[in-house]
Amino acid sequence: MADNQYAFPTETLSLPSQGLLYPKGSPLSSGTIDVKYMTAKEEDILTSTNLIEKGVVIDRLLESVIADPKVKLDDMLIGDKNALMLGTRVLGYGKEYDVVLTDPDTGLEVEHTFDLTQIETVKIDDKLLKSGNNFELELPISKRTITFKLLTHRDEREIETELEGYRKLSATTGVTPELTTRLKKQITSVDGNKEKQFIDNFVVNEFLAQDTKAYREYLKKVTPDVVFEQEYTSQIGEPHKVDIPVGVRFFWPESKL
Repeated sequence: MADNQYAFPTETLSLPSQGLLYPKGSPLSSGTIDVKYMTAKEEDILTSTNLIEKGVVIDRLLESVIADPKVKLDDMLIGDKNALMLGTRVLGYGKEYDVVLTDPDTGLEVEHTFDLTQIETVKIDDKLLKSGNNFELELPISKRTITFKLLTHRDEREIETELEGYRKLSATTGVTPELTTRLKKQITSVDGNKEKQFIDNFVVNEFLAQDTKAYREYLKKVTPDVVFEQEYTSQIGEPHKVDIPVGVRFFWPESKL
């Protein structure tokens, strides 16, 4: 338990970004975040049918456990938010996470326990940093230069709101522009031009498929995060990497819902 400046028990969690991508004045630039231990108040949040139906229950939980009122969930990079979610789960309910998964070799449903303290963290390579949350890449095919940022929780919320509007209009085409919407939010300039209309046109009409592939590969290299997957030995003894399911039940075991 951390030395406490608060009126409740807290713990200090490390952020995958190490604070390197936040402005110097941000409390997140320390590379750590203080979180309070979950109480019955947080369990009220987790069992709120209204919040679950709206799809915001995890966000409300994380906002509740952030100890420092100066730290806003909206400002957190997605990878750091994931680390906060993982740390909150371990502090609240321990490291063991019991799930039912489909065995990749037999196709049968099996019970399995993940050790959440063994989840790997991908930290940013500071050699790839340009200036804070700002990265530059020369695209290999078109040779154009783009700058881009990593998305925050606020960015993700805005993207989801925009996509929701598109989904209502996509009934006729069957296409929702999720990839291009995300790229428009990430890319901050093209060949030095920062105008939104110019960037949007580039994304939709000029961003070559081979260049987008190279961009995604580079984005993965510079994105700090926690990896929600772990080794699993199948029923016939074969090792596999399997995804760790994350959702409301990540915090609230099935038997308690």
